[in-house]
Amino acid sequence: MLTGTPFIPETITVHLGTPDSDAPNVTVDFASYIKNVASSEVFPTWSESALRANIYAITTFALNRIYTDWYRARGYDFDITATTQYDQKFINGREYFQNISYLVDELYNDYVRRQGTVEPLFTAFCNGTTTTCEGLSQWGTADLANRGLTPYEILQYYYGDDIEIVKNAPVKTALPSYPGIELAFGSAGNDVRSLQIFLNRISRSYPAIPKIPSADGIFDAATEEAVRTFQSVFGLGVTGTVDQSTWYRIAYIYTSVKRIAELDSEGVRFEEIEPKYIEDLKIGMQSIEVSMLQYYLAVIGAYYEAVTPVEITGYFGEQTERSVKSFQRVFGLPQTGEVDRATRNDLYRAYEGIAESVKPEYTAVALYPGTVLREGDSGPSVKVIQEYLTYIHGTYDNIPAVNATGYFGPVTKRSVTEFQRQFGIEPSGIVGAVTWDSIAGTYSDLRYGFDKRPYQNPGYTIRSQEE
Repeated sequence: MLTGTPFIPETITVHLGTPDSDAPNVTVDFASYIKNVASSEVFPTWSESALRANIYAITTFALNRIYTDWYRARGYDFDITATTQYDQKFINGREYFQNISYLVDELYNDYVRRQGTVEPLFTAFCNGTTTTCEGLSQWGTADLANRGLTPYEILQYYYGDDIEIVKNAPVKTALPSYPGIELAFGSAGNDVRSLQIFLNRISRSYPAIPKIPSADGIFDAATEEAVRTFQSVFGLGVTGTVDQSTWYRIAYIYTSVKRIAELDSEGVRFEEIEPKYIEDLKIGMQSIEVSMLQYYLAVIGAYYEAVTPVEITGYFGEQTERSVKSFQRVFGLPQTGEVDRATRNDLYRAYEGIAESVKPEYTAVALYPGTVLREGDSGPSVKVIQEYLTYIHGTYDNIPAVNATGYFGPVTKRSVTEFQRQFGIEPSGIVGAVTWDSIAGTYSDLRYGFDKRPYQNPGYTIRSQEE
């Protein structure tokens, strides 16, 4: 997980042996897992306060394993093991004690964390008789409960006074923390911001990795250099891009240096996981992210006959919902009308395929290259946007003309910023999909007439595979 606020997963995958054994995996719903472990780890005859304290610890321990990608970041295909040598006892197929089952139904979506931090605490525990540890003693909880301590006071006794219990955390389907699509120069979004935060913290422990000046969610040259150095330091292929293996190695090292899976964790602060961009999009929303979605749908709709066209308004209304559903139908996704990670990734892949394959003569103007452009960047796409801005300058003289050098310098940034002010876009000086579409559209209108959008007249249409 690591990249957002913790939640309760609908299911958890348990390896029925030590990590490297050939034992099978089983996937069970999360509440059933907690009932199983609690029935295997503690005695149902203990007082309710002791049982509640143990259920909090068992639940939080499991969530810490999931939140940190403890096993998945190491290449395993499960979330936790069934052995107390590594995790907590799970006996596949066992029956549950009735009173424990009732308590778990009440408590399974509550967990423990340190005040001011995000992640579920690593609530280490042991039985306190045959084994002892720095965390909670299971038999000790029974004694403390008999002395009148509440469940929270019992947890404070073992984990410190600075803990708190998060109540009624949402239940969601757990997804791998890997974004599902390779991150590279020009990528943007919350996953890039998380990557930048991870690398900056790792660089404190590994100074050879350069700091990224701004963790703003845009994969720039500084981010690329930090990725390359990380890959070199940790023996990965030095590509400067973040595929699944690089992502999980970064997540593993980040967890290690912050000791998130230890009692003395420095903690993940709220500002570290606060999203910069809106993640899931649905009807009723209005934002620049919606405009970006509509741009992708508009272009894809020009090439896929079965994808319903959409206007770029920034508002997610019924038209956009219909377009999203049509896209989901064509690409074999659940037709929810909402844009989650899976839909977003397939949208980007479909758009990227079009942008890479469409010949320039098929479009009045160039399509957005799929990568964010900002000061310091260079390349053919920068040259294109400079040519468009210079042409626009002929009508809007407040927008500076730019030499088409292919380098995004201060003059280009000033021209982009003035264009954004003129056309009601946040004046960031950065060219993303929305700004590109507006610049390209204005250029197209001025040069070719007001009846044409940049992605019209593609020259061919991709038909649905169903036909």
